[in-house]
Amino acid sequence: MTKRYPGSAKPAIHDLSLTVPAGEVCILVGPSGSGKTTTMRLINRMIPFDEGDILLGGRSVLEREPRALRREIGYVIQQIGLFPHQTVRENIATVPRLLGWSKQRIAARVQELLELVGLDEDRMLDRYPAQLSGGQRQRVGVARALAADPPLMLMDEPFGAIDPINRARLQDEFLGLQEKVRKTVIFVTHDIDEAIKMGDRIAILREGGKLAQYDTPSAILSHPADDFVAQFVGADRALKRLSLITVGELELDAAGTAHGGQEIPATRSVRDALAQLLSAGGEPLIVFDEHGHVQGLLTLQAIERLLVSEAGTAATRESVA
Repeated sequence: MTKRYPGSAKPAIHDLSLTVPAGEVCILVGPSGSGKTTTMRLINRMIPFDEGDILLGGRSVLEREPRALRREIGYVIQQIGLFPHQTVRENIATVPRLLGWSKQRIAARVQELLELVGLDEDRMLDRYPAQLSGGQRQRVGVARALAADPPLMLMDEPFGAIDPINRARLQDEFLGLQEKVRKTVIFVTHDIDEAIKMGDRIAILREGGKLAQYDTPSAILSHPADDFVAQFVGADRALKRLSLITVGELELDAAGTAHGGQEIPATRSVRDALAQLLSAGGEPLIVFDEHGHVQGLLTLQAIERLLVSEAGTAATRESVA
């Protein structure tokens, strides 16, 4: 698709084409002026496009009446957008109410969603947005977006206004939620680290809405398409790639009778594990699984073996290319 704004010499979006598989999170990321939010607003027909088409489930969005289309799409934004004069219960029920659901069905769905996003029903149902923390408001925003079980969710900088600690927790919670609901998600961010953590696929856009690269986070980090992509993901992309590998995927040393050392779950990223190792003075970490069983010892040597292996794989790719 292509989008031109009146009076602008260049398109905001230029010949953009990509496919997002059902149930995956696609991240749109790029510098200012790359058309990330414009792309999102085109999908739900908040603004018209000039050329091309957008297919949702194989069917053009132009075949739907705009308001009906938007009721098929969950929408979460940075400012959250909760109605300040409505309670949590009323905010979550917004779209089901517009769709004519019965009161009983709406009440059951609200209860289900509060549990899903980790909010206490008894304490939260009748509160107003002003009585909630930023993280709680964002959870309610996600619950409202999921209320009518839409096939697609659009998320525009959803965690951008949250402090770093709560932002990381909300990211983790959303990834856990996505494991359960498996929605197709278009997620806009300006933060490449967030894109790497959250995305099944990442679309890196250049200024003017041109697609620079569209691939998995791992592929982009290990083999950027050009200098623009390499500079955008950063010179520390090898370190970023460690955030995509879990401790449980490493070749661990035998634990033997190890005890008393620091512990780390097998699900933790190697990047986080490296930070913990360094803070522990390089002392091995005891790795345990979700059942609390010891899997082995994580050492700096184990991470070094991974880096050597990664470097060899990258060199092979370069020679083939």
